[in-house]
Amino acid sequence: MAEQQLSSPVEQPDRGGSFLFLPVGARPFMTPEKFSEEQRRFWKTGDDFLRSAVLPQIGRLEQKDNALLRDLIARAGEVGLLAVDIAEEFGGLALDKVTSMLVAESQSAYGGWAATFGAHTGIGTLPIAFFGTPAQKAKFLPDLASGRKVAAYALSETGSGSDALGARTTARLSADGKHYLVNGSKMWITNGGFADLYVVFLKIDGAFTALIVERGTPGFTQGREEHKLGIRGSSTTPLVFEDAEVPAENVLGEIGKGHKIAFNILNVGRLKLAAFAIGGMKDVLKLGVEYAAQRKQFGKSIVEFGLIREKLARAAAQIYANESMVYRAAGAIDEAIAGRTEPAEVMAAIEEYAIEASIMKVTGSEWLFQIIDEVLQIHGGNGFVTDYPIERAYRDNRVNRIFEGTNEINRLLIPGMIFKRAMKGAMPLWEAMAALDAETSFPSPVGRLAPERRGAEMAKRELLFAARCAASLGPSLEKRQEVLAALADCAIEVYAMDSMLGRTLAAGDRPALRDALCRFFCMESRERAYDRARTALCAVLPPEALEEQLERLARLHRYTAVNSSEVREQIVPALLEAEGYPLAY
Repeated sequence: MAEQQLSSPVEQPDRGGSFLFLPVGARPFMTPEKFSEEQRRFWKTGDDFLRSAVLPQIGRLEQKDNALLRDLIARAGEVGLLAVDIAEEFGGLALDKVTSMLVAESQSAYGGWAATFGAHTGIGTLPIAFFGTPAQKAKFLPDLASGRKVAAYALSETGSGSDALGARTTARLSADGKHYLVNGSKMWITNGGFADLYVVFLKIDGAFTALIVERGTPGFTQGREEHKLGIRGSSTTPLVFEDAEVPAENVLGEIGKGHKIAFNILNVGRLKLAAFAIGGMKDVLKLGVEYAAQRKQFGKSIVEFGLIREKLARAAAQIYANESMVYRAAGAIDEAIAGRTEPAEVMAAIEEYAIEASIMKVTGSEWLFQIIDEVLQIHGGNGFVTDYPIERAYRDNRVNRIFEGTNEINRLLIPGMIFKRAMKGAMPLWEAMAALDAETSFPSPVGRLAPERRGAEMAKRELLFAARCAASLGPSLEKRQEVLAALADCAIEVYAMDSMLGRTLAAGDRPALRDALCRFFCMESRERAYDRARTALCAVLPPEALEEQLERLARLHRYTAVNSSEVREQIVPALLEAEGYPLAY
């Protein structure tokens, strides 16, 4: 394979999904190292609030103390944590999305509270902030920003979860034209038991639409609290509508355009869930490091054992990757929003990064749970009893793979959006696929992290190769979910490697630790990408063509030998010294 130097990083236009087509480091992006002092202060404010006001109350919250939840929401409002995404004219702070993600991350150490806070500030409030009329914003947003009122989001029904547009709840205009009479029910509504207003999705004359429904509306009731596996400190109830009288002026957005609200807000929810996951990962890693350091077996601390150290190193590498991805995307959205104040323009900027949002929703929820699972394993039998917080973390975080669109749905969305944008000419997918035939080799980096950079570039080409083979299925590809999921997993690995490598190459401090985190993650990530590309080929190609195409795919891949224990030992001492994740804000 020819050894060539990649071109120096230059400024290039950024669009959602562009990481697939640009070399590693081709464009600078936001990283935690670039946070402003104000952004860091907001994270610190949120972290201080969580640890002083919320965590000491876990016992009461686990017993379904909704009055306490309301009080905590109000107290969060007093310190500005609810107002970040709301315009100043409606009582908000109108801050950037990086700050919004940092605030979300700061509230994640207790799952029940994270669900409550996230539902209010994200999917509950943002539909009104982005799609409300001036009158609706003036009426509702000041109270939501201050915490005087609490919001909820009602999309799911018994028969329509992932198929949200299949909602059966309906509304019809009253004879006098002043109200909509709503009938039906909603399920799994976070904050359902105590929210003051609900963004409810239903059908008006068959047209999917959103309504703002207030507590106390005649004919509108909340069902009993669900008894859940986890996030027991949050409120989850069904909603019931029996000719509920909702004022006609409470239609949110346009009749028949409710899908635009639902799906755009879910993109925001996915980004924020990924930010919540970062904080959860860091908190759980701290539990693992502390327990492993003090637990003794065979006459020494278990943190001295290689398999325990491997678990801790892998967790740190996953945190570093997820942190890099989330703040890269948030920074890109801020860059796209810059100078724009119209809510429609802001939503368009967020939608531009819908591919990244789905990627990070999957990685955030799955990597967080993997880390929790490994830390529970480090705890041994103690991890299985309620005396240790890892038991609750295990239960609380299982739901994240269901929230904000299941991970299966998001895996279908990732390649679906890539192909759709390519068909519209908004993404150079076809050109990149065609270029594969002209490449007898591809540029192989030299210098710092050269094998890891090469691995990321390999994975991009492997994804393109597998996508080209999958595209041969034509319209039937849409029904081949196992193929789409394999392509999605390739894209996930590409974005993770590209983000953490780009961040590391631009960072100046602690280079040995950062390089080790990249090496540990990439040695596994590039092999996962190759495996999933092969899976896609095996699922779509006829037997007579398969062997030749697998050989062509193999030419795009090079195995890189890495001494994992050596890399591990460049990470674990830093974790022990910091008693957790070592790259603090």
